[in-house]
Amino acid sequence: MEKLTQCEAGSFHTYLSDGCKLCQKGAKMVLFITGLCPRDCFYCPVSEERRKDITYANERLVNSNKDVIQEALHMNALGTGITGGEPLIRLEKVLHYIGLLKSEFGAEHHIHLYTSIAPDEETLELLASAGLDEIRFHPPVECWEDIESSNYEKAIKAAQENGILTGIEIPSVDGAEKIAELARKSGCFINLNELEFSDENADKMNSMGYRLETEISNAVEGSMDVSKEITKNMENIRIHFCSSTYKDAVQLRERLMRIAENTARNFDEITEEGTVVYGQIVCENAQVADKIFSYIKEYAAEDGMTDLDGTRVETAWWILEDIAENIRDIAKEMYILERYPFEDGLIVEKITV
Repeated sequence: MEKLTQCEAGSFHTYLSDGCKLCQKGAKMVLFITGLCPRDCFYCPVSEERRKDITYANERLVNSNKDVIQEALHMNALGTGITGGEPLIRLEKVLHYIGLLKSEFGAEHHIHLYTSIAPDEETLELLASAGLDEIRFHPPVECWEDIESSNYEKAIKAAQENGILTGIEIPSVDGAEKIAELARKSGCFINLNELEFSDENADKMNSMGYRLETEISNAVEGSMDVSKEITKNMENIRIHFCSSTYKDAVQLRERLMRIAENTARNFDEITEEGTVVYGQIVCENAQVADKIFSYIKEYAAEDGMTDLDGTRVETAWWILEDIAENIRDIAKEMYILERYPFEDGLIVEKITV
């Protein structure tokens, strides 16, 4: 029996792939190749907005190679997870970005890929030649019952023969034990993810009888128990259960912290959750904005404590609080903002000053 290790927020494992180790550190950029997919998995969390043939690096819309490289630099990424949609329906794009990232950051930049397809040997040879380090197969639930007569076992073997670290990644739901047995038999690892409700999948999940574990969690009731039973009953299996809370409380936080530490301005305050807090002043015109900008530059004791962008001035939240009454007559709106540290990142909180 492999040694079982308990982690934060309910996660546990007997084995962690290199890709998972980097995810735990928040050191992996997420490269969303395309929102297109031939599957219609009931649990898919991809939003309607992303179900198009578009590419994102983390939250940045990709229009050029430069966007991908800059995003990786912003978070000091040690690796990249390629996902979708189904990335392999855009194989040329996958191969291109693997080559780009390896060329820019070196062979040590770890790249793993998720796919619901069982690729043929030629495709796996191309991926291996491009430099793919790790692949995680995602057989859809409807084929679990007959998994042994599918092409997944053949694809797993071909990936292993091409030197790609190979695993299976599926939601932790009833029937997963059949896939775990395939992983054990094939000698690959298996990642089981706690099933979650999202805005996109909630209607389907409810119609199928799934229920929330608690009123304050997105996790599905009983999902963790499935993984516990598999781990308990199956010997010599390389397994990793990743809880819903762990993804939010640990992986996302660590990734946000890396990005914030690399991109925060002098006046941004980085929170324990990896968000940034700052003050924002919206003006009627550029002339007023320039006047407030100059005023803050004189007020602040050090350089780099204010930023001007057209009719918007940004500064430290505490500076804004100090000077608010002095500029209220000429400022149109004043806020203290907390947001994710991405370009145009999600605003978590907005307080009027």
